[in-house]
Amino acid sequence: MLVRGCVLLFIVISIELCEGCETEQTKQGCMIRNLVCSCGFGCVSDYRYDTIQECQSALKGKKRDICKTHNPCMHNGTCIQISQQPGYRCRCEGTGFFGLRCSRACPVPGAGRVATIYPYECIVI
Repeated sequence: MLVRGCVLLFIVISIELCEGCETEQTKQGCMIRNLVCSCGFGCVSDYRYDTIQECQSALKGKKRDICKTHNPCMHNGTCIQISQQPGYRCRCEGTGFFGLRCSRACPVPGAGRVATIYPYECIVI
């Protein structure tokens, strides 16, 4: 019974980490977070390094973590350091905002046009 509970917990955590990613856009890999390599399973855009060694090589020479020194994310968005420009990515899920810096308000259902497209960050399940 205990083993079954652990497996269920793992499945819930995996789904939460992949929220907002298409199934074919997930991978096992590593990311830079607060000047440390963190490995796990998630979106390809976040876990861009295939191995811990590749991630640590990307960290060499990096002295500044924009997420730590000047968080560019607005409205309580979560900042994640990446090696591609602009050097960070904001996770906006659950904030009511979307966009590069979580600066654009999510559309209100029923208040706009019928064909309003909702960004994945704005979808509440």
